[in-house]
Amino acid sequence: MTVIMLIAGLTLLILGADILVRGAARIATAAGITPLIVGLTVVAFGTSSPELAVSINSALSGAPDVAVGNAVGSNIFNVLFILGISAIITPLLVASQLIRLDVPIMIAVSVLVLLLGLDGALGLVDGIVLSAGLLGYILFLFFHNKREQSSNAHPAAPPTTEYRWTHWLRDVLFVLGGLALLVLGSHWMVNASISIARALGLSELVIGLTIVAAGTSLPEVATSIMAAVKGERDIAVGNIVGSNIFNLLAVLGISAAVSPAGLPVSPDALSFSIPVMIGAALLCLPIFFTGRVIARWEGALMLSYFVAYTWYLLLDSAGGPLRDIMLYYIIPATALLLLSLTLRSWMMDRRAALSPAGRKIGSTD
Repeated sequence: MTVIMLIAGLTLLILGADILVRGAARIATAAGITPLIVGLTVVAFGTSSPELAVSINSALSGAPDVAVGNAVGSNIFNVLFILGISAIITPLLVASQLIRLDVPIMIAVSVLVLLLGLDGALGLVDGIVLSAGLLGYILFLFFHNKREQSSNAHPAAPPTTEYRWTHWLRDVLFVLGGLALLVLGSHWMVNASISIARALGLSELVIGLTIVAAGTSLPEVATSIMAAVKGERDIAVGNIVGSNIFNLLAVLGISAAVSPAGLPVSPDALSFSIPVMIGAALLCLPIFFTGRVIARWEGALMLSYFVAYTWYLLLDSAGGPLRDIMLYYIIPATALLLLSLTLRSWMMDRRAALSPAGRKIGSTD
C-alpha cells in the first residue's frame, strides 16, 4: 500500500503540475505577458510546483528534512541528470542572457541558502528573505524584458484569438484543479516516502535528496527532454535554470516561513549536499561559457557526477571512504577540468583576436 500511495501521489503531482501550467500560461499570454516571461516564470515555476507542494506539506507534517532535501536534491537532479540527458540527446545551445544574468543569479542564490543555513535552520526571517528574493527576481525579469521589448523593432504579436470570459473561467478552474491535485498528491507522497525511509533505515534527508527529489522533478524531465528532441534547446536549458531559482527562493522560502519551528538544516546537508548543489550551479558557468554549447561529452560528464553522487548517498550516507574519494579526488579533478576549459576558451578568443583578420580590423578602428 505504501508503494501504491507513492506512485499515486507522484501521478497526481505530475498531472496537477501539467494542468496548472496549461491554465496559468494561457492566462499570462492573454494578459499580454511576453513568451519570454511566461517561459522563465510560469513554465519554469509551474514545473517546480510539485517541489513546492511536497516541501510545504513536509514542513507542516513534521518532516522538515524531506522539505530541505527535496529542494536541494531537485536542483542537483535538474543540472546533473536532466541537462546531462538532454545534452546527450542533442548538444544544447545556451542563450547569452542565461550566461550573463540567470546563471549568476542561480549561483548567488545557492550560496545565499548555504549562508542562511549556517546557524542550523532556515527560520521565519530567512523564509521572508528568500521569498522577497523571488519577488525581486520576477520584477527584474519583467522590467528587463520590457526594456528589451521597447528596443525591439518588432514587438510581440497580440493573441490571434479573442480571450472570452469562458476562457478565463476554464483556465482559472485549471489552475484551481491543478493546485488541488498538487496538495493531495504531495500529502500521499510525503507520507509514503517517510514510511519507506523508516522501513529501509534511511534518513528522511536521504529520501528527500533521492526519491522525492527525482519524483517531483519529473515535470522538468519531460519538459527539457521533449524540448531537446524538438530542437527547442533554449527552452531545455532555461527551464532548468528558472526551476532551480524557484526551488531555492520559493520552495525553501515559503516552507521556512510557514513551518512553525522553521526548517532545520542538518550538518550533512551543510557539509555535503548543499556544497554539491553549489558545485553543480558553478559547473554550469564554464560549460555554458565555452562556445555557448553543452556538448554531448559534457552532458555525459554531468550524468556521471549524478550517478556518483547518488551512489554515495545510498551506500555511505554516514561518511567514510566514498566521501574522501569525492572530496579529495573527484571534486579537485572537476575543478581542474573546468579551469582548463575556461583557459582554452580564453586562448581561442585571444588567438582569434591576434589573427591577421583580427589585426586588420584593429588597424582600421
